[in-house]
Amino acid sequence: MELSCKSEYALLALLELTAHYDEGEPLQIRQIAAQQNIPDRYLEQLLATLRRAGLVRSQRGAKGGYLLGREPWKITLLEVINCIEGLDSQPSEVMREPKSVEGMVVREIWQEAGRAADAVLQKYTLKDLAEKRDARRQLDIMYYI
Repeated sequence: MELSCKSEYALLALLELTAHYDEGEPLQIRQIAAQQNIPDRYLEQLLATLRRAGLVRSQRGAKGGYLLGREPWKITLLEVINCIEGLDSQPSEVMREPKSVEGMVVREIWQEAGRAADAVLQKYTLKDLAEKRDARRQLDIMYYI
């Protein structure tokens, strides 16, 4: 399993919104893009997808921008990945029927691996991601002293 660039950028953007969640002030696309080094146009498309899923909401006006749609501890990484990759309602069993016992065994193991990956992503929220980032930053600061 590989993390697509699209999903990584979405998670980075959401992590930036999580960092500013308590302030209650929306962030503009250019702010998020600059902070996380994401191309503006690409980020605009990702945020539109996330907005349609209710993971972010937009606010118009001079002080407009984007905010998280829900609390960061209520948005799982699995939900974000499924939204971005378009896996929401598609079961992973849409693959063709195996033609042999070997094919069936491979498929069963692949499905088990997918369920395990989903379980890990379901376990973590945006808040967990932010806490891990903050802990890592603290370790880096201590390392350079």
